[in-house]
Amino acid sequence: MAKQERAIRTRHSILMAAARVFEERGYQAATINEILAVAGVTKGALYFHFQSKEDLAEGVLAGQDQHLAVPSRACKVQELVDAVLLHAYRLQTDPMVRAGVRLTLDQRAQGLDRSGPFLRWRDVGIDLLERARAQGELLPHVTPAETAGVMVGSFAGIQAMSQALTDYQDLTQRVSELMCHLLPSITMPSVLTALDLTPERGEKVCNELLERQRLAETASEEQDTAQEPAALG
Repeated sequence: MAKQERAIRTRHSILMAAARVFEERGYQAATINEILAVAGVTKGALYFHFQSKEDLAEGVLAGQDQHLAVPSRACKVQELVDAVLLHAYRLQTDPMVRAGVRLTLDQRAQGLDRSGPFLRWRDVGIDLLERARAQGELLPHVTPAETAGVMVGSFAGIQAMSQALTDYQDLTQRVSELMCHLLPSITMPSVLTALDLTPERGEKVCNELLERQRLAETASEEQDTAQEPAALG
């Protein structure tokens, strides 16, 4: 178990190092040697987990949206808003997310399939919008696939603008404003008035998820402790 935990930690350290280098240098300019230096691991350790720079980049791309799920809400439009604002908050605070977005939008990353994050976010949007429509939350003209595509593309442009102007410092504010402009065109007025679209919403959702994770870990530890006497017996 200790060996497995070490391998998991090593893999995470390598990915975090790759994320830092990719964010600072871009895909084309980044080198394996730079990532090795930042990670502080041997070339053998790196190649045990990742076969190439492209493989590392794909790991970072996957890492940016490995936590797409947000707590389920009775209102599915609010759940969609929570997912978008949480991603904006993580862009401000999580190096893996920032590096993944940098790679996703890096048009010079030749040979790297950058479509995955766009497609995954679109699918999340379609699913939540279809459920919102089934609950009567959307205006009659809304087509979930079209709306999801517009939202993903708009977010990509907003985050690129925020990165260029303020290094993401104003991103949650800009995304909040984006939601305030887009949602009235797709959401029933009675639903719209009850939504929390504030810039602070992403941080609140992040803290909610962290608290749920902490409670789950505490419950698991307590369960393991309760089972120890039985195992010894």
